[in-house]
Amino acid sequence: MGYDVNRFQGEVDEELTCPICSGVLEDPLQVCCLYALPPVAQIYICHIHFRFQAVMCEHAFCRGCINEWLTRQPTCPVDRNALTTANLRAVPRILRNLLSRLSITCDNAPYGCSSVLKLDAYNSHLEECIHNPKRPFPCEKGCGFDIPKDELKDHNCVRELRTLIVKQTEKMGELKTEITDQQLTINELKRELQLFKDFMRAMRVSNPAMRAIADQMERDEVIRWSSTLPRARVTRWGGMISTPDDALQLMIKRALSESGCPPHILDSLMEFCHERRWPRGLSSLETRQTNRRIYDNYVCRRIPGKQAVLVLSCDNLHMTEDVMIDPGLVMIFAHGIE
Repeated sequence: MGYDVNRFQGEVDEELTCPICSGVLEDPLQVCCLYALPPVAQIYICHIHFRFQAVMCEHAFCRGCINEWLTRQPTCPVDRNALTTANLRAVPRILRNLLSRLSITCDNAPYGCSSVLKLDAYNSHLEECIHNPKRPFPCEKGCGFDIPKDELKDHNCVRELRTLIVKQTEKMGELKTEITDQQLTINELKRELQLFKDFMRAMRVSNPAMRAIADQMERDEVIRWSSTLPRARVTRWGGMISTPDDALQLMIKRALSESGCPPHILDSLMEFCHERRWPRGLSSLETRQTNRRIYDNYVCRRIPGKQAVLVLSCDNLHMTEDVMIDPGLVMIFAHGIE
């Protein structure tokens, strides 16, 4: 619907009004298609020729008015020629400029607003108008909701909070159901992925090409897992436990598994958490003290929730063989991990 003509100062040109609602054009559209008129018969020595003439009506309407009209009948409201929404375009700039120069009173004049403003500033003014009865104000009773000005006197914090709790509870129920469904899907995908991995491992024995593909897939899986672990910094290398007991190893193994460690490297990593399996540059207290300056070059990943780090070979390709081993090292500390 267009703007009420009576709200404008001065006379409004008829070309700026909508033929449907008789109001001043709001968000206007113009007919810009070519229409085919009925054929005109012309007789030339016993021959009949049909000639189609084309015209452009260029009538302008409010967007809302013409769209509603076309839902009922696909014709131009003025000349009744065939019309569809595909034949509508934005009005020319000159018409938009003429509309923008019109002066209109605020919607909130009945509530005390005396502003008269240009039409192009009308919408922005409505959003900020202090007399707007629907302008939200923060509740001062404690609930923290933004309430329309005309609803503040009837606002009840307890009622609104109860309504919110009911909606949130329903939403949580929907999310729990969705999570359950997603978890079932994830478990099924994991099962299928594991079957595929088992197939690849079985094939690699007899097929060199499959062996190369399977190896690359396993390397990529380790790299993806590594990227999910936070970087760690060792502040006291002297706090390293180079000979962890079985109970400590079991605790670290459980933490690795819960972090998503690929199963094909889990046992190997745990074998390399004790100095007896470390490379020669780390295998004794003397060599570790000799190579202590090299430690700061390690890229370490934090084992979640533990005073322990992973030094994975995929993160440490820059390290030499005497201080690195594939797939990586597990270093457990009494303290000194950030």
